[in-house]
Parts: sequence; structure tokens; C-alpha cells
Amino acid sequence: MVAERNGWKVYDEMNIMDADRDWNHIMNKDELHQHEDQEDPAQEKTEGDEDLEAMEKKMRKKRKKKALLEFRCRVEDAIIGNYLLGKPKRNVSSKEAAKARDELKEISLWGVPLLPSKGHEGTDILLLKFLKAKHYKVHDAFEMLRKTLKWRKEFKTDGILEEKLGGCDLHNLVGFLDGKDREGHPLWFHANGVLRDKEMYQKTFGAEDQKCDEELFLRWIVQNMEKGIKQLSFSKGGVDSIVQITDLKNSSGPAMKEFRCVSKKALLILQDNYPELVYKNIIINAPFWYYARHILRSKIITPKTKAKFVFANPSKVTKTLVKFIAPEQLPVRYGGLKREDDDDFSPEDKALELTIRGNTAATIEFPVAEGGVTMVWDVTVVGWDVVYKEEFVPEDEGLYRIELQNQKKVGESVRNSFYISEPGKIVITIENPTFNHKKTVFYRSKTKPTVPMYILFNK
Repeated sequence: MVAERNGWKVYDEMNIMDADRDWNHIMNKDELHQHEDQEDPAQEKTEGDEDLEAMEKKMRKKRKKKALLEFRCRVEDAIIGNYLLGKPKRNVSSKEAAKARDELKEISLWGVPLLPSKGHEGTDILLLKFLKAKHYKVHDAFEMLRKTLKWRKEFKTDGILEEKLGGCDLHNLVGFLDGKDREGHPLWFHANGVLRDKEMYQKTFGAEDQKCDEELFLRWIVQNMEKGIKQLSFSKGGVDSIVQITDLKNSSGPAMKEFRCVSKKALLILQDNYPELVYKNIIINAPFWYYARHILRSKIITPKTKAKFVFANPSKVTKTLVKFIAPEQLPVRYGGLKREDDDDFSPEDKALELTIRGNTAATIEFPVAEGGVTMVWDVTVVGWDVVYKEEFVPEDEGLYRIELQNQKKVGESVRNSFYISEPGKIVITIENPTFNHKKTVFYRSKTKPTVPMYILFNK
């Protein structure tokens, strides 16, 4: 029921119970990202313990539901009352005040209306992000929302996607958006090692005659975050967070004082104004000094932000990344199969998986029933350190095998092709010489009709 109070619409709890229709779906998805309600299969539980745990879980769910309803009311009243962004201006005409209220009713965040009574399915999902960030404390979540909206106005984020942040080419050097993880989260890569180059570093942070400075770098960080959010879906079953991957290979680390300072500011900006929009923050090629710095930095970040970090030293990079990212979505530089401007394969060409036990060998075969085609294949081994061999075996046993590649060690993803004029098969042999260490292989192939060059020349 809606009542009029001092010229404002007041929404009671009965009127906003429409939140119930999506609550179960939202909370079921929400629990997938939390550990507090997961059971430990290693512990034996009595029937009484299970009943108590079920009751506690039900109470937590009820408390979160109540917090969302209260938060919806708080935001609704703040928008209708024209005080979401602060106290209304005094000494303005009634016409101007009415216009300001009407404009505030249309306020949105990342394309999602904030006014709950509009009935947009993304509103509750968005409000829950602020609630989760503040442990379901409604007052704290409301203040965080207000501060975020004010910061966006001051930082001018609404038009940042159209900005050309010139002066230095950071795209595809320091960071880039590329691909998605196994659950559909957009991937945002940071390659900090590029800044070890003195010219690039001075261009970005130190040179007075360049346009690039700390402010520009922060705007570039925010711009990339906004680009990633454009790929999200604040709807039922939609992906609503990003995976960040920070590569510290060749990073100068503690010596880069300016970069360390601006990185800290960037981290705080993302933490304070993009709640629950980073699903994981994966740090790869992390040197020892970074772990020490992370411990110190942990004092200024929230426990929720801290829990999102995943670390991988140089020997575990690919092994860590493929847990979250399918090989066809992972760039070659990180042990995956994805290449820039690839004319042969796309991320939709799924890779098969093979496990090779220690001190054993395995073969992969790509058969071709008819000649006149070119076979193209991709192979990558997690951790490599294997003996690798490729050959073409004709169907006619009277013909010779053709060796295509034979290496004692391979250190990166392999892409090869071979024109096949007669039926046969490509055979790849991979030997794992290590003891007690399994090797995981990802591979894919396809055939392309091909006209031999000598036929073209004869024409």
C-alpha cells in the first residue's frame, strides 16, 4: 500500500514484498560465492548438528532478506525525498525543486535504475552488492551507495568510455580486457612488467611534458573497469562480476615508488566504488617482495576484498589459470591456446583434455579420411617439461611416415599445420619424463579444404 506523507510517497513493507519473487534465485546465486554456509564433508555431523545448522542458515537468509527490504525502503525514500545525493538546495523555486526530484527518480547505476518501485530486475541484484560489501548493515550500505554516486559525479565516470586517454598507449601494454573465465566472467589482464621500461615508466608517471600522469592512469583503470561492467548482466542468472589477472613478471616492484602509490589509490577506488564487482583477483608471477607488501596492504583493505586474491608463483601460472579459465580463452603467453587475430581457431573451438601420468607416454591422433585438406592443430601442456613429437602416418602402410617436429623440450603452446594429399593421420606423441607428476594436455584440431599451389600455378 502507498500512502501520502508530507507530499512524499511512502512505501511500507507490504508494498515492497515483490522482492520475494526473485529473492530465492538471487540468494542461491549469492551463496555460491561465499564459504560461510558450505559444509565440510570431512566432519561427521549428528542429526542434531544438521538441524541446528539448517536453522542458522534459515535465520541468516531471513536476516539478509530483511536487510534488502529495509535497504529498498531507504533508497526509495531518499530518491522520492530528493536527498539521496545530499540535502536539497535551499532558496529554489517549487518548479526547480520538482524538476530536481523528477531527475533523481531516473537515476541509475551501470544502466540499472536505482528506484526500487520501477520494478527493474537488476535493482535488487545491484543493491545486494552494496549490502554484501558492508555485511548486510543497511546504514553502512546506504552511505557507501551515496559516496559512490558522489564520487562518480566528481570523477565524471558517465562519459569516461568515450574519452581517448592519449599521451601513452596503455592498451594491450599495461592492461587489456580479453576473454572470459569458465563461468563467463570477463577477464581483465594487467601486465605491470611493461612499466619496467624507463621510457614507458617516465611517460606514464614522471615526465612533465607528457599528458600521462597519475590522474590519467587512475582514469584509465576506471575506464577499463567500466568497459568490463558493460559486458555484465544484472539479471537472473547473469554474470555480474569481473576476474582481474595481474601479471608481475619483470616488475621492478619496490623501486617503482610512484607506481606503488598509484596502484594503492586504484585499489581503494575499486574497493570503495565497485562493490562485489570483482569476482577474483589473480596475481601471477608473484615475487617474494609482493607477498610481503600484500601483508602490509591487507591493513587497508576489507576482509571481503582480501578473500578474493589468488596467488601463483612463476612455476604455477598456467596450472592456476586453467582452474578458472578454459585454455581456448587463455592467451598463449600464459600457456593457453588463444592468439590475437587468429584465422584458424576461435574461442568457440573447444579443446579436449588428456592426462599423462609420470614416466609414461601418450598419443593424440587426428585422422583424415580423404586427401586434399590442410590439418591445423593446437597443443599446450600445463607445465610442459615433456618430450614432444609430431608425424604424419599415411593409411597406406607401404608409404613412409613424415616427421613434422621432434623436440626434447617444448616451452610454449604449439600451433602447426600440414597439407595432406592422401588418407592418413597426424600422430602426436608426448612423453612425460617426470616421476609422480601428472601432465595435463589440452588440444584441438580442424581441417580446411586446400588447393595445392602447383594446381594454381598450372592454371
